[in-house]
Amino acid sequence: MRKTICLPLFFLLFSVASYAQTTTAPPASLPFTIKPLGNNVYAAIDDAKGAAGSNSGFVIGDDGVAVIDTFVNPAAAKQLLAEIQKLTKLPVKFVINTHYHLDHVAGNGVFEETGAVIIGHRNIRGWIHTENLKFFGKDIKPEQKAMVEGLVAPNLIYDSVIELYLGSRRIVVRYYPGHTGGDSVVTIPDAQVVFCGDLFWRKTLPNLIDGTTDKWAATDAKLAAEAPKATFIPGHGDVGNAADVQEFGGYLNDLRAMMVQPVKDGLMGDALTNAVMPGFKQKYGSWNFFDYFAKRNILDMAKELRGDKQIPKPAEQQ
Repeated sequence: MRKTICLPLFFLLFSVASYAQTTTAPPASLPFTIKPLGNNVYAAIDDAKGAAGSNSGFVIGDDGVAVIDTFVNPAAAKQLLAEIQKLTKLPVKFVINTHYHLDHVAGNGVFEETGAVIIGHRNIRGWIHTENLKFFGKDIKPEQKAMVEGLVAPNLIYDSVIELYLGSRRIVVRYYPGHTGGDSVVTIPDAQVVFCGDLFWRKTLPNLIDGTTDKWAATDAKLAAEAPKATFIPGHGDVGNAADVQEFGGYLNDLRAMMVQPVKDGLMGDALTNAVMPGFKQKYGSWNFFDYFAKRNILDMAKELRGDKQIPKPAEQQ
């Protein structure tokens, strides 16, 4: 089954494989760590073993709670809801999806059942049921297809920016380009906390399958410059700061620079990865997921530089 999934999201593989079982029998231990960030803002940092699949977080306001991303399966989302309910009796009013990828949205239904409004960029609503299919490859099984088609999509969408309120507490959700073409950054101004989704991976190699990396690096530079003292929550990896966001943007620029000449020389496949890998590993070999993502990052970047990467397009452009 592992070979049918074209994206090497090793932290996604376990969760997808056990999706049916974990929806009814949540594991006893938490697949994430709750980290208080101050002023009733919390990060839920994935343990990188697959059961959560990504980071999440939540904000407790005057009259309710906002959740940012809902993990890779309903079991992990139910555990997150239980942790929230230990801290407050207020309802979850909003769930914000930072992008459409399965490891960030598969628990939406858990919160919708409690009455939460699911919010995301306009492009997520369609892509959540179509683009997520590609992660299973051409031999996708009927139950996998049904699972993707049954994901709960955002029922409140926006184009560039939307402001939410939990009583007096303000949350700003803003679109930024780079990772998928439908990415949201969630800012809690009174706490100086920024949830970046997968626009920021702290000391972790990213998934570039949908990425436009020049715009992505520019987004990271802008985020770091606009909030130099903020706490930044990545989609994967531990809690970081503005310097970490800048460092990740530097990774994207470095990889592009490493790839330009080999791509111009027409190198492909193993010849390309063999040419780039030594310098790449020397600089970034200590980062999380290097062994899993390095080759894929090289090949995805090459597609981008050649202009043959197939990235998601909004419905009106299809």
